[in-house]
Amino acid sequence: MPAIVSKFLSDAVDTYERRGKNVEVISKTLLTTAVLAYVVKISYPHIKRKIKDKKPSINGSCVNYNNNNNTINKYGKNSKSEKEKIEDIKEVKELSLFARALRQPGLNLQFVLQLRKLIEIMIPSLVCYETGLLSVHTLCLISRTFLSIYVAAMEGAIVKYIVRKDVKNFVYMLLKWFGIAIPATFINSMIRYLENKLALAFRTRLVNHAYKQYFTNQTYYKVSNLDGRIENADHRLTDDITTFSSSVAHLYSHLTKPCFDLMLIGLSLAHSSYKMKANIVNGPLIGFFVITTTAHIMRIASPRFGQLACEEANRNGYLRHIHSRIITNAEEIAFYGGHKVEHIQLSEAYHRLCRQMNRIFSQKLWFVMLEQFFMKYVWSGTGMIMVSLPILTTSHLSSDEDQKSNTGSKVSQRTEYFTTASNLLKSGADAVERLMSSYKEIVELAGYTSRVSEMFQVFEEVSQGIYKKTTVDDETATEGILEFKNGQPVANGKIFYDTENMSITLKNVPVVTPNCDIVVPNLTLTIRPGMHLLITGPNGCGKSSLFRILSGLWPIYNGELHLPKTCEDKPCMFYIPQRPYMSIGSLREQIIYPDSLDDMIAKNVTEEKLREILKMVALEHIAIRDSFDEVRDWKDTLSGGEKQRMAIARLFYHKPQYALLDECTSAVSIDVESSIYETAKNMGITLLTITHRPTLWKFHTNILKFDGMGGWIFEPLNENEH
Repeated sequence: MPAIVSKFLSDAVDTYERRGKNVEVISKTLLTTAVLAYVVKISYPHIKRKIKDKKPSINGSCVNYNNNNNTINKYGKNSKSEKEKIEDIKEVKELSLFARALRQPGLNLQFVLQLRKLIEIMIPSLVCYETGLLSVHTLCLISRTFLSIYVAAMEGAIVKYIVRKDVKNFVYMLLKWFGIAIPATFINSMIRYLENKLALAFRTRLVNHAYKQYFTNQTYYKVSNLDGRIENADHRLTDDITTFSSSVAHLYSHLTKPCFDLMLIGLSLAHSSYKMKANIVNGPLIGFFVITTTAHIMRIASPRFGQLACEEANRNGYLRHIHSRIITNAEEIAFYGGHKVEHIQLSEAYHRLCRQMNRIFSQKLWFVMLEQFFMKYVWSGTGMIMVSLPILTTSHLSSDEDQKSNTGSKVSQRTEYFTTASNLLKSGADAVERLMSSYKEIVELAGYTSRVSEMFQVFEEVSQGIYKKTTVDDETATEGILEFKNGQPVANGKIFYDTENMSITLKNVPVVTPNCDIVVPNLTLTIRPGMHLLITGPNGCGKSSLFRILSGLWPIYNGELHLPKTCEDKPCMFYIPQRPYMSIGSLREQIIYPDSLDDMIAKNVTEEKLREILKMVALEHIAIRDSFDEVRDWKDTLSGGEKQRMAIARLFYHKPQYALLDECTSAVSIDVESSIYETAKNMGITLLTITHRPTLWKFHTNILKFDGMGGWIFEPLNENEH
């Protein structure tokens, strides 16, 4: 194929020449076209951005984007066509992207402050394991620089003895060459080893810190349900921390060794030039001027790799999030036959990632071309000038002097100097190249630093009860019930833990969803021990929401909540949902969850006691079939009714003061269900039950009715009422 193309071009050129045209015109035309294409490539994004900045708003509507709270308020016509609405949505998306671009990471003060906080986590003190690794790593980097200088001098000496035909010294230097190879290769291997160890140590510190924040004050729940800043915490906890740790460890050696190389190699070159009795200032000045000029040009022409890397990580995390959703809801998707919709969403997420990666590839294409032109050719030519200056400008080694005496000795000295200086300059050029290319890595590191730092900040704020999420209700619609600050609702409610009074009391507490939907504007009631409460009402009236408020999952935006203080030996409240959670572990760990084996031993609970508990919920056959040490995937091993009864077994094991039962026996037979409720009452557990089964009314003393419109009734339960 290349031969065919070459022949075709040759015939075209011959035809062009026969018509009296000059081939040079073709070359100039092609060169001009290439230059114009490159200029258009560079200037087009800037021109496009300027046009977008000057673009007026559509249909005179006003779109206000608040950067602090991520909420969007639109005020326009009351009635709009579908086309206008779509255009407004596009306008809002463009403004959202513009606001996100303003917050994109880069090499700035914010990056320095974020990196400083993360370094304080990775290196907590001056005397720690990570400091020791850094010290040994730095020592290896310095040793490698000295070895490079020593090897360069040995190469020059070897070449000198070859030119002199001195076999004895040549063999001696060759043996030294092989001898120095052993520590040199060991140092190189140690540098890679310590870099990996350092990355793992940094990752361990960050992971421990992240896990501590993630499991404090139920942050793992609140960050995904009450806060909208992090969509894929799993990706940030795994891939982003790993990439950031590896980048920091690699960047340390990538920056430190070139600095040592430049400093020591510069001194060695100056010493060699001094031995040649040449000027030691001209060469470094030329090199400094060329390097600073090209570095400035490359910095201006460099794309925003930090923003590109951050956006790539965002899209990669979103793709992983879609995959995890499909895995989690595989059964529901299969029942609905929704594979086409999921396939479309997954493909769109992947294509968005591909478009971002292609954008990065195209940006790197031109930048790497410019980078290689300066580093491989401009710097190499500058290095040749720097090496040749001591030879061309010195007078005591002129060719006339060589002809008078010791011509061979002088030539060998020049050869030794040239070989040593060339090797040192190659090492120096490689060091400068690594420093220049490290700018791109630093900017990319800024993207990962921003994501990891933002994750820690969100975890900390969520743990303190500070949430930021897009709200669906206007502030005026909740006037008098919710207080807003910077577009976000403020949790003004108070929680009190009583040590003596074991009652649950709500005083003027509104039931509000995380999206600021007010389900119940005002709820006041008191539940005392032994007051078994039945909660009824239509779907979406606030039954499960009340349990989330009592469990501390949702914030209290107003009023007061009085709860009994949790005892050490047993919890105050124990929540059982309709779909119980089966943990990873043995059969014993399913019963005692969330206790550990040590907690069970501390409570003096034996396996015989566990067998009695299983018998209470009609699951003794599982203990007969499997031992308590049997480890299985209990989520798939147990049926729906068995999983609900296993959750009740946990209730009987922990014996809390209050049990929050949310349709937890819907898959259990009526006779077993009645036995379970009777046993729970005999244990002294106060029941708060959400159910639609009339057969359970007889086990309760009071009823709380929600009407679905914000109203409620709390009254004693009539035994004859069904």
